[in-house]
Amino acid sequence: MVKKRILLLQFSWMVLIIQLLVSCNQKKMASINPVAPEVMQSVYEEIKTPYKYGIVLQHPYTAKMIDSPTIFRENDRWYMTYIVFDGQGYETWLAESSDLLHWDVKGKLLSFSEGAWDANQKAGYLSLVNTDWGGDYSAGKFRNKYWMTYLGGSTDGYEAGVLKIGIASSDTLTKACEWETNSSPVLSPEDEDARWFENKTIYKSLVIRDTTLKTGYPFVMYYNAKGGSGNFESIGMAVSDDLLNWKRFGNDPVITRRAGICGDAQIAKYNDLYIMFYFGAFWKPGAFERFACSYDLINWTDWEGEDLVAPSEDYDAQYAHKPWVIKWNGVVYHFYNAVGDSGRVIALATSKELRK
Repeated sequence: MVKKRILLLQFSWMVLIIQLLVSCNQKKMASINPVAPEVMQSVYEEIKTPYKYGIVLQHPYTAKMIDSPTIFRENDRWYMTYIVFDGQGYETWLAESSDLLHWDVKGKLLSFSEGAWDANQKAGYLSLVNTDWGGDYSAGKFRNKYWMTYLGGSTDGYEAGVLKIGIASSDTLTKACEWETNSSPVLSPEDEDARWFENKTIYKSLVIRDTTLKTGYPFVMYYNAKGGSGNFESIGMAVSDDLLNWKRFGNDPVITRRAGICGDAQIAKYNDLYIMFYFGAFWKPGAFERFACSYDLINWTDWEGEDLVAPSEDYDAQYAHKPWVIKWNGVVYHFYNAVGDSGRVIALATSKELRK
């Protein structure tokens, strides 16, 4: 009799444990909240840019390669931060436009230095640009300053050595003058808490402001990185209260194919969705533009349809990648880095035909 009661008690505990596990799994699955295929299709219809306008920016010094546009608006003018490789490493430059189509180079924002951890690499990406789809695309301030993260390193060459994330700030936004940089990186693959997919090197970063505190923090960073466990790049997350001290978020990437590259995230807020524009490379031929969607900035549903932009012209025959996408006056402008017969340049695709 006692033995029977013990067996019944054990069975009851087993049932309770199973129910708890099922309940926890259901809650976990519910929190992921995938975006439905029909919603993903509607987003694609909103953001697609089938018309290639062509090259919009080549660096004045034609021997130099340019990369990674970030577009923002200030005082009824458009500005672009972009990076330049000259054989030694990356520096960060500024250009200006009145119409998003014709750009004038203004000068440098981040330059080479001597004897520092970032002496030969300073590839900058403006932070806190308004993410509202069709919004004003203004750059926000924090503590009365503008901010920029950058890919930094001391080794010369193209993305050479161990690359880390630095942060810079400035009192001015639209003048070509040097930004103030911190004396040490804010995230490094050599950090003790570096995760498996980022413990080799870290590449481009994006910082947005999240007033809804989806992660519990006001600032969210997305960045692509490579880990020692595999020769591929994935997109991970970090969070911060003050832009200077960053905490890695989660154990795994938010976007990965475990092959090739997923990188250079840009975030847009569209209705109740967040859109992540990013590029893919080498998990199928070439380099091309993709997107994913999320309700919470954490769990992302990857688009499985056709590329947003892919190589098709002489000037982007090798690569069409590294996006910055905005909607202005009813037109979607998809800026990207094109590599082809004109070298490495900034090109544009649009949702409407703009060429005369």
